[in-house]
Amino acid sequence: MILLKDKTSKEFTSNNSLDLETPDSIAKKIQSGEYLVAVYGLGHIGASIASSWLRSGVTIIGVDKSQNVMENAKKGFTHIPEPGVNEAFSDGIKNGKFLIYEDPIKASTDSKLKMICVPVLLKSKKSDLNAVGEVAVSIGKGLKKNDIVSFHPSVPPSTTEKYLIPILEKSSKLKSSKDFFVIYNPERIYEGRAIQDIEEGYPGIVSGSEKYSLDLAEKIFSLLYKKGVIKISSIKTAEAEKLFEGIYRDVNIALANELSAVCEKLGIDFWEARNAANSQPFCHIHKPGIGVGGACIPIYPHFILEVAGKNKIECKLTKTSRTINDNMPLYAISNALKLITKKDVKKSKITILGLAFRGGVADTRLSPTYVLVRKLLQLNVTSIIIHDPLSNDELLVAKNKTIKITNDLDYAIKNRDLIILATDHKEYSSLSKEQTGKTPIYDGRGLLNQNSFDAKLFKGIGRPYIKQ
Repeated sequence: MILLKDKTSKEFTSNNSLDLETPDSIAKKIQSGEYLVAVYGLGHIGASIASSWLRSGVTIIGVDKSQNVMENAKKGFTHIPEPGVNEAFSDGIKNGKFLIYEDPIKASTDSKLKMICVPVLLKSKKSDLNAVGEVAVSIGKGLKKNDIVSFHPSVPPSTTEKYLIPILEKSSKLKSSKDFFVIYNPERIYEGRAIQDIEEGYPGIVSGSEKYSLDLAEKIFSLLYKKGVIKISSIKTAEAEKLFEGIYRDVNIALANELSAVCEKLGIDFWEARNAANSQPFCHIHKPGIGVGGACIPIYPHFILEVAGKNKIECKLTKTSRTINDNMPLYAISNALKLITKKDVKKSKITILGLAFRGGVADTRLSPTYVLVRKLLQLNVTSIIIHDPLSNDELLVAKNKTIKITNDLDYAIKNRDLIILATDHKEYSSLSKEQTGKTPIYDGRGLLNQNSFDAKLFKGIGRPYIKQ
């Protein structure tokens, strides 16, 4: 037995450490295809990571519990609207580098590196780790001596060590850091440019259970990240780092929302003040908006609040910021409805521009538009049109026949009583009174040029309000 020490992590002892392959050798065999990489979860994260591996020539096993996703993958395409993913999948199928396995246990048996890329969602404001647990059990049943498991979702700190590793050990009857090795590598992608971010955007974050795992992480993921990797001393530190990225943005957006509300009341143009303030290099005020959506920023604060609560720690700023941003759709719609001159709101014909949570993407997860729609339905509004150039939601329409979703912008804004801009799609940036006519418009994203509209027919986040 030999003893390997990491200056920043726990000691590593292994009965077979003399036989351990060097991280350099393992990375070379992954690159050559001698060792296979299994990607569990071909959603927004997994599909992008698998694509980057395929583009680098690595042989990938794709696994997903959705039969539809698997059938599509076998044909070389994906439901994920990320640039480059379809091409990578298609080329991988053609050249035999992309293997689709129905059996997740066999995928573990046949691979050296198993990458867990399934989502971690919220349930009652707590992390829902069920998908991670299911995958971990399957991986464990196929786990072999000296195999590597890498974990990629954003999770509450200590999840890898206190949740994932015990499941792997129980399922495999092997011991972490002795018989197999665990890496944490949080995804750092921006939807709509995921492959670009992985390959060229910024360094990857890597950590491991002990020094050997950390060295493995560095060598393996340096194959993917052209900007290199940042080695983090402990897994829970790396887990926290990823959450910090999103919480910083959430807090900053909340600050912008609060300041924009003050500006509206005082007759100040927030956007003019913001632009001037941000000319100072130490000031970086974000943009306010009708709400914060997506599967990242609205969720990460809850992960920190979850572990803080368990340890009886107050996170007042994080909690308050999340409350401010959660309330923005209702704040915005309250101001928007003031533009309607009719006394009876429920008889009004209202259009919402944008279903996606952010401009330029089709993803509708946690989109503020859903909150707007629920509020309008509560007010018994009987004519709601949602326009989006990229997204649709047939289920939403099926549940309520008063809602129509279209990608025809002229149809969506013609003869309406109110237009609410909810998503900053570039298609909306050139809107003007020549198109909207006498229909009042509420700009919930600060996207429009207010000088392109009649002052009494225009209102927006952070804009002074001119009373009727």
